[in-house]
Amino acid sequence: MKVSDFNYELPEELIAQVPITNRDSSRLMVLNKELKTIEHKIFKDIIDYLEPGDCLVRNNTKVIPARLYGKKETGANIEFLLLNNIEGDTWETIVRPGNKLHIGTKVIFGNGILEAEVLDTMPGGTRKVVFHYKGIFNEILDQIGLMPLPPYIHETLKEKDRYQTVYAKFDGSAAAPTAGLHFTNELLEKIQEKGIQIANVTLHVGIGTFRPVKEEEVEKHDMHSEHFYIKEEDAEKINNAKRSGHRVIAVGTTSCRVLESVADSDGFVKETEGDTKIFIYPGYKFKCLDALITNFHLPQSTLLMLVSALAGKEFILDAYNKAVKEKYRFFSFGDAMLIL
Repeated sequence: MKVSDFNYELPEELIAQVPITNRDSSRLMVLNKELKTIEHKIFKDIIDYLEPGDCLVRNNTKVIPARLYGKKETGANIEFLLLNNIEGDTWETIVRPGNKLHIGTKVIFGNGILEAEVLDTMPGGTRKVVFHYKGIFNEILDQIGLMPLPPYIHETLKEKDRYQTVYAKFDGSAAAPTAGLHFTNELLEKIQEKGIQIANVTLHVGIGTFRPVKEEEVEKHDMHSEHFYIKEEDAEKINNAKRSGHRVIAVGTTSCRVLESVADSDGFVKETEGDTKIFIYPGYKFKCLDALITNFHLPQSTLLMLVSALAGKEFILDAYNKAVKEKYRFFSFGDAMLIL
């Protein structure tokens, strides 16, 4: 299977640069994968497609303001992007320019309220660094850090919380689980009032989610690893929906990847913590997932391959071409798709 098979033409002006004013007013394309029908709705209409007894599974990870701008002791400008918390105050970090940061180099941020020392060079050219500070690290990040927006967004984000879901809870992501950005607290309350269960999983989204597939053949791609966990009470909500013949509907590809990583052959899940490198592409047989809420993804990306595995490549590419024609907004701050 060729990576080039998952290509489509996207005019640059359709890449959303800023969030829509009201989260739940974005457009919603509804795909029925069995009937091969496409409907055009508004996101708040999603409640009409959810039924009592269904279980909506969302990723409650929280994006940290992981982009830091500082200076070496020599005065040279340095950019850090925090990737993974290795232990305590030690992090794996992307650094720019990397050739100027050798072991032992110190970098000062925020007029001295945060200092980093390079400990080692890691595989892939990232750096292992340790931070020194007084106070609480996350509060310092909130003060001086910037949201690590995707490389295709060139506008400045005026409100940090717009790159955060309203239910974000656990710090750890370098990117938002963007399908969840469309939900408001009011919409979630209406969904629960209708009798739909809401379960949480946590998957900390890594910056690898934006890395292009460099192999020509899909099967040769090495998927990046991401840490996740699912708690017993949430696993039970999901299993109850399965037992009673109702649907499990994932909010976003990250929630989908957790479910499919932990599900047994019958589609049931259990409390689990671990790392997943699951790569879902056409030919994959879903075990737990019945439906998916997602945004529109980059051409030739692993996420486009995932939705193609669920709904069929030809149907997905036809829907994407229709979305281009109808001028839907694409990617992180763009419109949504519901695959039933």
